[in-house]
Amino acid sequence: MSWITSLLLFVATIIGMEGFAYVAHRWIMHGPGWFLHASHHRPRHGNWELNDLYAAIFAVPSFVLLLGGAQLGWWPGFIWIGAGIAAYGAIYFGFHDIIVHKRLNHRYLPKSVYMKRIIQAHRLHHVVETKGGNVSFGFLYAPKPEALKAELKRRGHAGVRAPAGESASGATER
Repeated sequence: MSWITSLLLFVATIIGMEGFAYVAHRWIMHGPGWFLHASHHRPRHGNWELNDLYAAIFAVPSFVLLLGGAQLGWWPGFIWIGAGIAAYGAIYFGFHDIIVHKRLNHRYLPKSVYMKRIIQAHRLHHVVETKGGNVSFGFLYAPKPEALKAELKRRGHAGVRAPAGESASGATER
């Protein structure tokens, strides 16, 4: 397999993983897989949450494709597909777990319009604590924050976390 074909397969897999991640997040994690993902929409206590099991689950296809392509005589393209899945997972970990959720201490402040937009879209996703009513399920692409805020407003803020110091009814707690 040529290096250009390998590279194209690798990059196409990373791009394709964004579509897969959107579908998995919207219809699996916020569907029948909510029993694991719900932990991610609540304050985390400790270093781990049940949602972290998704990383292990989604690593299995990458591992199998890398093993099959490199050791079991399968089509060599599977190596690059498996590597693309792994690369997407690494990008996801760096952005989502480190930058957005600060699971490792850092002082990074986003400066680019793109990074600010992605981070704000992810935070708007997290203002909804319930299984339904969320916005912005993607990872590398997100709609404009203004559109997401308008959609949350249109939905009547169903499931939106009350601001600190307020009860769910909007009354100030003392």
